[in-house]
Amino acid sequence: MATAVDPLLEAVHGGYVHRRRVRVLCDHLASMIPAGTTSLLDVGCGDGWLAAKVGQARPELKLAGLDVLVRSGTHIPVEGFDGKKLPCADGSWDAVMMVDVLHHTEDPSVLLNEAARVSRKWVLIKDHYLQGLGAEGTLRFMDWISNARYGVVLPYNYQTPARWDRLMAGAGLRRHEERVRLGLYPWPASWVFGRRLHFIACLKKEA
Repeated sequence: MATAVDPLLEAVHGGYVHRRRVRVLCDHLASMIPAGTTSLLDVGCGDGWLAAKVGQARPELKLAGLDVLVRSGTHIPVEGFDGKKLPCADGSWDAVMMVDVLHHTEDPSVLLNEAARVSRKWVLIKDHYLQGLGAEGTLRFMDWISNARYGVVLPYNYQTPARWDRLMAGAGLRRHEERVRLGLYPWPASWVFGRRLHFIACLKKEA
């Protein structure tokens, strides 16, 4: 069920924070997707705006999205799925992308393994590191302000760096490239909401 968000917070987040976030994430993701990649599946894509922006920067990519809640007027073709099983054949996409998705699951290993299954080579993840003073409270606030109004499930299932290492290894994935200083927020908001709470990892399937 969607939750009401204060109109002022909504205006600030939607009009400034979200647009900056999409622009910054697009720059990172478009540059991290390895050369030779021609197809990209965005799992948990929302309205598909971010994937569409990545596609503008990388026009060689065939794009599609999956989401539990399919919105009207999406920016890329989006199909629904049950949040666990990806309706795709093994190795049917060059790369699979999940941006702030896995902490919305009860067991992130389920979707991570599914992403590895349907990807031929690459899995890109943007998510959070649960580390540092006050990290969980900060992450919960960011999660709520971004998603509560859409009725997105919020289990707040954040992982420590060590736990991410185990999840990735368990899915047969290893880090090809990782970035932790993303620049999602301007100063001084970056001091509160940035820190080392965010990462993007391009993961390669083990042979």
